[in-house]
Amino acid sequence: MNQSVVKALKLLDLFSEETPELSLKEIAVRSSLPKPTAYRLLTTLERMNFLYKTKDSEHDSRYRLGLKLLELGQLVSSSLEIREVALPFMEKLAQTINEVVHLVIVNNEEATYIEKVESTRALRLYTRIGKSSPLYIGSGPKLLLAFLSEQKQQAILEQSNLYQLSAQQLIDKDLLRKQLQHIRKVGYAYSIGEQDADTTGISFPIHNFKGEVIAALTVSGLSSRFEGDHLLYIKKHTKESALEISAKLGYQTTMECAYE
Repeated sequence: MNQSVVKALKLLDLFSEETPELSLKEIAVRSSLPKPTAYRLLTTLERMNFLYKTKDSEHDSRYRLGLKLLELGQLVSSSLEIREVALPFMEKLAQTINEVVHLVIVNNEEATYIEKVESTRALRLYTRIGKSSPLYIGSGPKLLLAFLSEQKQQAILEQSNLYQLSAQQLIDKDLLRKQLQHIRKVGYAYSIGEQDADTTGISFPIHNFKGEVIAALTVSGLSSRFEGDHLLYIKKHTKESALEISAKLGYQTTMECAYE
């Protein structure tokens, strides 16, 4: 365990509703750290926007919690709300189609799987809640990338090299751009064998009350089961579930979709 990280996080714990602002001296005393060590850690936290300095003088510095914590707190709060709303619909969908159902969100420049409902099949996909993936691999991540603002999308696509998960094969960026345009046009994403061999994924967007795409509802399983009439059955019920979750979050289907 990195002791410097532990010490820095413990400094954040010193702040509370009763003590929203602390001086360098108070922090050093309460943390039992030498004043120079406390100052070094506080400076790092300040640079990362976890703290901000309310007073700076030769004799004293005072600190409050920074906006970065508010940003992270809002992300966690939003994720928890989506999970709470989506889970009953995910469970119903999984029972209806008997395939694995995931809930995926954008987390910085990655896609993170924040909820999962298993199928009852003997052969299942062993993904985990908390798993992260590049935004350009798999139906859920690609759907989220497709509905990002052009500026955010470009920032990801302009990274030097984009690789497939397997075999370290380079991704054709021109082809990827065409795929993203198609996803926005048809309103869902479809992928075969991008994250796991012989598997297919289908994803539909979840919207908030503003019409923004805030998550992807993703169904995945063996490609042999995603064919013909059963594929149409999966698509129909996944789309309906995504719309039901969106409606619970305040989205009106008559709204024009807004993008981040």
